[in-house]
Amino acid sequence: MSNSDFKATDGAVVIRPIAPGDVPAVANFLHAELNGRLSPSTWAAAIQPSWQSISPNHGFMLVGENRILGVYVAFYSKRRIGDQEENFCNLAAWCVLEAYRFHGLKLLKALLDQHGYTFTDLSPSGSVVPLNARLNFQHLDTAAALVPNLPLPRWGSGVRIVSEASTIGSCLKGRDLEIYRDHARAPAAHHLVALRGDQHCYVMFRRDRRKQLPLFASILHIGNPEFFQAIAGHVYSCLLTRFGIMATLIENRQGVSPPGLSIALRSPRPKMFRSSRLVPGDVDYLYSELTCVPW
Repeated sequence: MSNSDFKATDGAVVIRPIAPGDVPAVANFLHAELNGRLSPSTWAAAIQPSWQSISPNHGFMLVGENRILGVYVAFYSKRRIGDQEENFCNLAAWCVLEAYRFHGLKLLKALLDQHGYTFTDLSPSGSVVPLNARLNFQHLDTAAALVPNLPLPRWGSGVRIVSEASTIGSCLKGRDLEIYRDHARAPAAHHLVALRGDQHCYVMFRRDRRKQLPLFASILHIGNPEFFQAIAGHVYSCLLTRFGIMATLIENRQGVSPPGLSIALRSPRPKMFRSSRLVPGDVDYLYSELTCVPW
């Protein structure tokens, strides 16, 4: 489907849900207008995450003049928090053509008007942060450290690290295996499992850019923080030697302490959420654009 397939009568600008059939055109729009480093096929794969078999939409789009004028992509998931299930809507890529920016808030309103969701915004731009705050979003504590990934030999440590997709699944069980299967094809998610004896730790991370340099890993999930703490140096070393990543960004809320050579970030990137039921400790980075969009 191309932009020419979209209709808005009499020059009107309308808001429409992004349906599965709209994804190719939305992907082309985001490639052209938001981030050209990502191909249309990569954008399309990101917009349709493997875990999201049933969702109300893929976000909303602004349509007029027989073309897409703006989009706000969203990811949906149902999560078990404590003893209850919670519906999440993760606000992701928001892009509106400059001439139609005054219509952009309609996209956000359409998303937030969907009732029964906890909303997360895990990569808000500078101008979006105060807007979110006015809409009752709360800040997550994103205090973080930058850890240099130094080589560390594993001889005699008993530590083994598995990162091959063909093997990871056989190392996991229970909730770890479920999370891995849900994210195995997520374009921005990378996976490894550290093992020693009968202990294991599943780690999910993404490649990240700072000052336009794609040299960093951001930790998204640690399945066993206590064991990770004991063997973290080997994980950081693996990120260097196996993935070519120079440094790791790890937030305090991941439940592990950074090593002595780390540097506290002075301006960690904000992350926000809005919920009438959940507290910050209930919110993580799974099932979100952080796992799906490899910008």
